[in-house]
Amino acid sequence: MDITGNAFVTGGGSGIGKACSIALAKEGAKGILVADINLKAAEETIAEATAVATNPDFRAEAIHLDVTSEESVKQTVAKMIESFGRIDYCIHCAGTGLSSYRPVDEASLDELKRSLAVHVHGTFLITSLISAAMKSQELVTVDSAHPERGGTRGSIVVLGSSASIFAIPHLVPYTASKHAVLAIAKTAAMESGVHNIRVNCICPNWTDTPMLRHTLEISEEMTVESLLATIPIKRLCTAHDVADAALFLCSPRSCYITGVAYPVDGGMALTMKT
Repeated sequence: MDITGNAFVTGGGSGIGKACSIALAKEGAKGILVADINLKAAEETIAEATAVATNPDFRAEAIHLDVTSEESVKQTVAKMIESFGRIDYCIHCAGTGLSSYRPVDEASLDELKRSLAVHVHGTFLITSLISAAMKSQELVTVDSAHPERGGTRGSIVVLGSSASIFAIPHLVPYTASKHAVLAIAKTAAMESGVHNIRVNCICPNWTDTPMLRHTLEISEEMTVESLLATIPIKRLCTAHDVADAALFLCSPRSCYITGVAYPVDGGMALTMKT
């Protein structure tokens, strides 16, 4: 997919972020900064990514990142520019799971605050600071064989959810925050297009990660079987499915796509009511 630039991946120590980091290395990325609140996990990811990298000039670094802290995000973005010089792709996967499964009249305000801090504040900080950095970068031709396709200063992909589009019962902190994530991505896309920066939001359904397994443990009603009943392709989403979509949205092959809620849901939206 002509992934030959430098990538910044948040939440890269596990789950979807880890899968994206490894996929970028396999696809030919030149450099990757893997950022995670768990530095050891990020270091393990870069070891795996380095082992499968196909670009002879590949280089990867790990860094601690707390997306709820403006100073931490500023320092991490500055480190990306210092180490790699340019941010061609940003894949923002940092997120948090839930500690309860409750209707709105029993939901916890503290849990809502935590979800907003990680998903909304974090997405705002990453999108804002990465956009500012990309605006100052040199414009690169998307496709030298077809100059009419224009140029790019970078692509930002943020991780939303099916809960960015549909209401999910008993998960109001998560649903509210993921709705806001999509709003940030759409607004940034509207404003950044003139600068040749694309911003898109991936919206996967139930993805088989440790975060989902924890949600299943705390819910008496939700089971793998009940989830599969809503998915025409009768399996859960995998981190690799999401990583493939993220790479497509980073690559020149999606150069005319921006501001979308990109579903990776096995057809689940077909069974949902808006």
